[in-house]
Amino acid sequence: MAGGKETPRQKMVGMMYLVLTALLALQVSSAIIQKFIQLDNSLMNLNGETIGQNLAVVNKIKKTVEDEGNKDKIVVDRAEQVHKQTADMLAYMDNLRKEMITVTGGEDIEDGNKTYKGAKEEEAVAVMMVGASKNGKAYDLKKKLNEYMSFLADMGQNKMRDPNNKVEVPSAIAFDGKDHPLFKKDPDQRNKDFGELNFVHTPLVAALAVIAQEQSEVLKYEAEILGALAKEVGAADLKFDQVIAMVRPSSKIVAAGTKYEAELFLTASASSITPTMIANGGSIKVDPSTKRGRVEFVARPGSYDKDGNSKQQWKGKISFNFKGKDTSFEVTEEYIVARPVIQVQSASVSALYKNCGNELNVQVPALGSMYNPQFSADGAQVIPGAQKGIVTLVPAGAKVTLRVASSGNPIGSQDFKVRLIPKPTIEAITGGKPVNEKTGVPAPGPRTLTMQAVPDESFKAFLPKDARYRVAEWDCILVRGKRPVATNNFKSETANLSNFAASAMPGDRILIEVKKVTRTNFLNKVEEVNLGTVIKNIPLN
Repeated sequence: MAGGKETPRQKMVGMMYLVLTALLALQVSSAIIQKFIQLDNSLMNLNGETIGQNLAVVNKIKKTVEDEGNKDKIVVDRAEQVHKQTADMLAYMDNLRKEMITVTGGEDIEDGNKTYKGAKEEEAVAVMMVGASKNGKAYDLKKKLNEYMSFLADMGQNKMRDPNNKVEVPSAIAFDGKDHPLFKKDPDQRNKDFGELNFVHTPLVAALAVIAQEQSEVLKYEAEILGALAKEVGAADLKFDQVIAMVRPSSKIVAAGTKYEAELFLTASASSITPTMIANGGSIKVDPSTKRGRVEFVARPGSYDKDGNSKQQWKGKISFNFKGKDTSFEVTEEYIVARPVIQVQSASVSALYKNCGNELNVQVPALGSMYNPQFSADGAQVIPGAQKGIVTLVPAGAKVTLRVASSGNPIGSQDFKVRLIPKPTIEAITGGKPVNEKTGVPAPGPRTLTMQAVPDESFKAFLPKDARYRVAEWDCILVRGKRPVATNNFKSETANLSNFAASAMPGDRILIEVKKVTRTNFLNKVEEVNLGTVIKNIPLN
C-alpha cells in the first residue's frame, strides 16, 4: 500500500485489500466463498472504471500537446509507454485468471448468477501457481509485477522535467512474507514466499481476488504517474479540492472593553498543481502536501512615528502553469514594525563613570527568546558579558552611545552621560579611628599610624570593583615650631612611629604629606590617582 494522498476509490480498494489479506490468513471456510466472489467482482468493477479514467488522462495529454503544436511530444510518448506497459501487465494477469478458472473446472451458473465449478478448489490453484518445486506461475507474476513497478518508479523520479513534479511510487508490490508489511512479524506467514503466501491453501475465488487486488495496485500507480505527466503539459484538471477555514483578525491583541474584529472565510488550493512563490523578490519553499509557502523575514527598523510605529509592506507573487499558460497572482501586505523598548538595568543608569567598568543588563522584552544581542558603542570600550544581555562599558569621553543589535539586525541605541571619578579623601587612622586634626593626640603621639584613601560612598556603592584605593607613598615629619626634628618616608599604608615617640614633646606636631595614591580598577590594573598636594597636621598635646 502506498502512502500519500489517496482518492476515495483508492481508499476503498485499500480497505478491500485489508479484508482480503485478513481472510487469507484465517484460512476461510466454504461458508464465505460467496463473500470472496463478491469481493473479486467489486475489485474488477472498480478496476474497469480506473482503466477508463486512466485512458481519459492519456487522451487529454495528447489533446493538450496537439493544441500546443506538439512541442511536448516526449510527454505524450511517455504517457503512452506507461499506458502500454500497464495494459500488458493487466492482460497477463487476466490470462492467469482465465487459466486458473479453466484448470479448476470452468465457470458455472447458480441461481442465475455466475459462479465457478471449482470455487473451493485449492490443490489445482497451488499446482498452477506454486508448483511441486516452486516453478509455478506465481513467481513469474512476482517478477513481472516488480519489474513493472521499477519502471514506474524510474519514470516518476527520473523522467519528469519539473523537479517539483517528481512522484514517489514503490519499486515493488509483490512481497514474500518476510517483506510483506502485514505478515513480516507473523511467525506463521513470514517464512512463506510470494507464491506460498497467496496461493497455497487458497480456494480459487480467493486466488482470483488476490490477482484482482494486484491489478488495482497497478492501476493506482499508473494513475499517479499519468497525473504527474499531465501536470508537465498543463493537462491536469485544476480542482480546488483542499478547502480550509481561515480567520484574519484586525489584531490579536485586544484591550479589555474594546471590540475584537476578524474576518472568517474559506480558502482553497488545488492538489493537482504545485505553485512557485516569491516574497520580497526571493523564492520561498512551498510544502508539496499543503501547497502553502511560509513567509519569514526579519523586520527592519524604519522611520518611527510619535507612537513608535513604522508602517511597512512586503510584496509576494504566486505563480503556476495550467494548460500551458502561466498564471500569477500578486499580493501586497502591510504590517507595522514597533520600535522595541530597550531596557537597561544598572546600579547607575543615568550616567556612567569614566575609565571604569560600568556593567549593564540590556534586555529587549519584545524579542523574547529570539533576543541574541550584539553591542557596539561610540566613546567607550565594549566588553561582552557571560550572560545574554550583560555588557560592560568603559567610557573614555564625555558621552557614550550604546548601539544594540539582535542576530545582526539593528534594534536601537541609548545615550549616556559620563561622570568623572570622585576623588577619595585621605584619612590618618590610629587605634582604629580617624585622627581629629583639630584636637590632636596626647604626646608623645601614636606608635603606629595608617594612611587610608577612602572612596566616595556613592561611587563605591555603584562600582565597588573600581573603588579600591591605596596610599602608596607618604612622608611623615615630626615638627617642633618651624623646625623638623625627624623625617620618615613610607611606601606602605601603615607606618611604625616609635622613633618619633622617643623624642616628641607636647606642642610638637606630626606633619604628613601624601605623595602617591593608586586605584585598582575592575580589571585589577593599577593606576595613579592625581590628588595634588595633600597635607595632614596632627598636633601633639
